[in-house]
Formats: sequence, structure tokens, C-alpha cells
Amino acid sequence: MAFPLRFHVLVLPNVAWVELKARVLRLEELGFEVAALPDHFVNWTRPADPWFESWSLLPALAEATSTIRISTAVTQIPLRNPAMLARQALTLDHISNGRIEIGLGTGITIDPSYGMTGIPNWDPRERADRFGEYIELVGLLLSQEVTTFAGRFYQAEGAVMNPRPVQSPRPPITAAALGPKMMRHAARFADTWNSMSFLETFEDQLAETRARCLAMDAIGSEIGRSPASLRRSYLMFDSQARHRGGSIGIYESREQFVESVTQIVALGISDIGLYYPGDPHQVPMFERIARETLPILRSEYRAI
Repeated sequence: MAFPLRFHVLVLPNVAWVELKARVLRLEELGFEVAALPDHFVNWTRPADPWFESWSLLPALAEATSTIRISTAVTQIPLRNPAMLARQALTLDHISNGRIEIGLGTGITIDPSYGMTGIPNWDPRERADRFGEYIELVGLLLSQEVTTFAGRFYQAEGAVMNPRPVQSPRPPITAAALGPKMMRHAARFADTWNSMSFLETFEDQLAETRARCLAMDAIGSEIGRSPASLRRSYLMFDSQARHRGGSIGIYESREQFVESVTQIVALGISDIGLYYPGDPHQVPMFERIARETLPILRSEYRAI
């Protein structure tokens, strides 16, 4: 199986609803394949800032749009029971007429959401252990009409999922995974594996991502999954953007964007994640890249 190059945009829900909807509609107009929302109780880096809840926004965005796919990047598993999340995803799959994708991740221990809501803040090892059961159960619930599951952390007894999803056999699932255990969960249960790097320079990020891709190749061989059956996704993170007032390096010019993205694509990654510009001055370049550069890149990399 080969995947065409596509681009998803992470849109922070930290602006008024009217503005957020306008941004997603503009992304659809510009031809982006996926609009994704992060999933936190608050903006974990600036908790006092305005912030909306992702799974409440997604149905409204599904109704407002017609072609762009919608997702979370990513849903934190501590915040939701897996069966209820599967029911939410099933419902949204119908509202969107088959345009929902499910992004799942462990969440991070430094997120103040846990203390604010009284939800247990599991340590990283428990989060990774739970994630394997969680993603398996969500996949089973959406793939089957009736599911019984007995895990160490999660259970389901005769859970009925009716009606069946619009997408067959179920909406696609993305697993955010950086370490070996999480990457193994992604290889076993996900349709897409998503990663990112927090290292300071792009060169270091590229090297780290290359090593992870090689590790995923080895994991796939070990468990008997063809690398061509797992889409690979990468979120372009700029560690220096916050120090520049939100200005993102790859939006400085079309040339810089192409140079960075093509190096990531060369690793076999076919889903490129971009941040919606945090600096309003970069919106024109962002839109120019979407109109003029992305079609060329999609044409050059029809199958990765």
C-alpha cells in the first residue's frame, strides 16, 4: 500500500468560535486535507488563556465544512473512557459523512489539566501500558457491532455499537508515539503513526526522526506488519517559535518550507502536520504556500 502526500493543520482552539470556524473553512478552501484540534482542558502552556474543548468543536466544524477531514492531534486517553470516545467518534463519523479521523496519545504529565479536573495523573509507564489496551479497544468497538473486552485497565461487556460507521471498516486511527513501547502499539493497532521532535535544531530533529523511522521498520518486521500498510505522519515543530513571538521558521519563505518538508518526506513520511500560524504576519505566506507550493509537492510525491 502506498500513500499520497497530504497535509494536516493543527488549529489551536484559543480564539473566538467565529474566528476558529473561519480558519478551518479557509483551510478547506486552500485544499488542506485535514484540520486537527489539540485536546487539553486548558492551554497547558498558558492555562489562563481562552480555550475551547475539542470534541465539542468537532461536530460544529463537521457541519460547517464539506470536504476537509477533521481530527484531534491528539486526544489524551486519560480524559475519556475508551467506549464513550468510540461512541463519540461513531456519532461524528455520521455527522461528517465519513470525514472523522481519530488521533490518540497518552497526554503529558506536566499538563495542569489533571490537577484542575481531579483526573489521575498516571506516570509515563502506566500511560504507555494503558494506551495499548485503549487503542485496541477503540478499534474493536468501531469495527464490531458487539464487543467484549477484558483487559488489565479497560473492560467492555457486550458493548453494542449501532449504527455502523460510515467509513469501512471504521474511522482511521492515528497513534502519537515517540518511544519504543508506544511505537509498538502504533504498529499493532493504528492506521497512522505520528511523531514529532522537540530538539532545538532542524538537523537534530531530522536525525531523531530518521532513527525512529528505522526503529519502526524493525518493529514492523518483528510483528509481521508491512511498512507500506502504516502511514507515517510528522508534525513540524519549531522549538524557537515561542522565542520569536510565535513566528514559525518554515513560513519565512517558500524555499525554506520546501527544503524542510522534502527532507522529512524523504524519510518515507506521507502526512505532514503544520501549525496554523501563531504570528498573524505569517498568514499571507502560509496561504501562498498552500496555494502555490503544496500542489507541486503533492504532484511530485504521489505515493510514498
